[in-house]
Amino acid sequence: MQHPDARTVVTDYVTLLAAGEREAAIALFAEDATWSYPGDLALSRTWRGKQEIFGDFLGRIGALFAADGLPVITLTHVLADGPQAVAEWTTVGTAANGAAYENHCLGVFTVTDGLITAVREYLDTDHVARTLLA
Repeated sequence: MQHPDARTVVTDYVTLLAAGEREAAIALFAEDATWSYPGDLALSRTWRGKQEIFGDFLGRIGALFAADGLPVITLTHVLADGPQAVAEWTTVGTAANGAAYENHCLGVFTVTDGLITAVREYLDTDHVARTLLA
């Protein structure tokens, strides 16, 4: 069976997540996927498995935003080579504490058999600390 390439899978993931299609976005991840979040924040570590990634990690980040200020995600670039794709996106919203949040993010995604198996994210963790975690 022919699986979609890494560029397609990653573009679909970010587009679905940005559109609020959470379940469809989650379905693009392998059960044992990992997501590495940089820095020395309370959120910084390698999250393992769909439940940790979407329940514990991304769910916890979502709770840091105001109910009426949930982040808008905009995919700006995707470059792919074989099983890896590098995606760049912006995230703009309002933190639960009222602070304006705008971060430029980059993720290195690994795709195997049409599913995301690993993500290494890079972003301004100082901005996260000063706005979302302040």
